[in-house]
Amino acid sequence: FDLPLLLVLLLLIAISTTTTNALSSSSTTTNSNSNVIDNIHNIKAAVLVPGFLTGAKEFEEMCDILTNEYGIPTVAVPMPNWHWLPCLGGRSARPMLERIDCTVQQLIAADGDTTQIGSQLFDYSLSDLWEDFQNNPGGVMNAGGTNGDVDSYPVVQPRGKFPLPSDTTTTKKKIALIGHSAGGWIARAYLSDRNYGGKVYDGKRYIHSLVTLGTPNIDAPGPAFDGIRWVNRDDASSKVPSLAVGGTGFKGTDWGSLTEGSYTFCSSDGSDGSGFTGDGVTPIQSSLGLKGADETLELPGVHHFCWNDVFGGSFVSPELTKDHREGAPWYGSKEIIPKWSHFISSRTTSANK
Repeated sequence: FDLPLLLVLLLLIAISTTTTNALSSSSTTTNSNSNVIDNIHNIKAAVLVPGFLTGAKEFEEMCDILTNEYGIPTVAVPMPNWHWLPCLGGRSARPMLERIDCTVQQLIAADGDTTQIGSQLFDYSLSDLWEDFQNNPGGVMNAGGTNGDVDSYPVVQPRGKFPLPSDTTTTKKKIALIGHSAGGWIARAYLSDRNYGGKVYDGKRYIHSLVTLGTPNIDAPGPAFDGIRWVNRDDASSKVPSLAVGGTGFKGTDWGSLTEGSYTFCSSDGSDGSGFTGDGVTPIQSSLGLKGADETLELPGVHHFCWNDVFGGSFVSPELTKDHREGAPWYGSKEIIPKWSHFISSRTTSANK
């Protein structure tokens, strides 16, 4: 996104936030990972990581469908969209990683029972937000004195409280991780056993499979891609079985300024993205470019987001919103979910067994 669009999105967040708390598909198998691990129980449950400037609320219906229609109890990281603000401009993802780690471990401790993950799982105030916004390193302003290299980030502990369970059997169970848009590459950072900003999360201890939905997976110029360049030092295949999903059919020249600008933003060589196709936000070559993915899945005619279901969608992208309103699906639509959720089901047993 360019700066004017980012400012528009921030304005929409400020207005909408009232609380502080085509349908054929093809897949290609590129690798094969065994999911048989001695004494490890793969739970049929998942944590969903919302995309940039979105929160749990935007994914409630998607989680309900996964839980009630397709038997994969799923909870989105319980955060409002304004929790993203300290990460603006390509800054450290540590604030998001703390939230992911807390949610993942708490869901495992609950044996996949999503009803035990409340909306008030985190203790995070506006004063915490302000401190994080001032101190979170990296990004376009080189906060913390960094030069864009994630490995040079100073150790800055994110504000807030993100309680971890006392259950010592957590590492004997695993769940799935679903990342939408930017939530996908941050999920990959969570899986890594390398130091990120002063902490090693090594989330692969808790995750049996990863699905990325419309995630920008390939390197591109600019500070916003510092984190993606960092995660791309590893193959996904060295972490957990992974599926990269991308929509296609929305050409940069045909779907308005958001689509063309976003494709250009994600271009690996910084070139004009007008000739690209994708889901309206992420070009298909980036969505499917997850290094070492076990499978990739291309979904013709599938949108990046549920534009018509959120406040301000018609303002941000009138073209995509109109198409969604008229029935075009997105990754979280009921008829689309089983096209990718089987990847999770095939590696799990039912929760609470």
